[in-house]
Amino acid sequence: MSDVERGPVPDAIEPGSTVRGEDWYGRDLSGGTFERVELVEVDLTEVTATGATFVECTFRGARFNASVWRETAFTGCTFSRTNLFDASFEGCKLVGSRFDDCRFDLLRAERGDWSFVTLRRAAMDGVHLEGLRMREADLDGARLAGATVIGVDLSGAELGDVDLRGAVLRGTDLSALDPRAARLTGAVIDHAQAVVIAESLGLVVTP
Repeated sequence: MSDVERGPVPDAIEPGSTVRGEDWYGRDLSGGTFERVELVEVDLTEVTATGATFVECTFRGARFNASVWRETAFTGCTFSRTNLFDASFEGCKLVGSRFDDCRFDLLRAERGDWSFVTLRRAAMDGVHLEGLRMREADLDGARLAGATVIGVDLSGAELGDVDLRGAVLRGTDLSALDPRAARLTGAVIDHAQAVVIAESLGLVVTP
């Protein structure tokens, strides 16, 4: 695996390269393609990107602070010890990506496909997730207390011991949720969701 030492030109990074300790603060990565690139301790603060593609890349100790990503694909990527403070993802594709020991403070994600994403035990209190497709995502033990999770497709998701206390969940598919194995105190749901939860507890709902 080759190393890019200094001042890498993002669209010239070869597949399989490692970028280590670089400062990409405020760069525009729009349209860039990155394949099997490992980004170690790279500063992506306030980066913007529209239509970029990351395939099986690894972000290790990277900083996504206040970055804005639109219509960008992170497919099969790994995020390890990555800081996503105030990061924004709009219409992005993160299918099959994995997050491990990351920070999500003030993260905002709208629309896009996050199916099969692994967020096991992720601390996502207060994040804003809206209109996402998160089918079969792994959210076992994830903390989303006080989060906004509106219109999210969580069908088939792993939701064991998920913490949704005080979360706003209106319009989200909760068919995979076992309320006996989740923390739901103060969560805000709509009538249709109340019916789903009641039926999952074996109750019979009548008009």
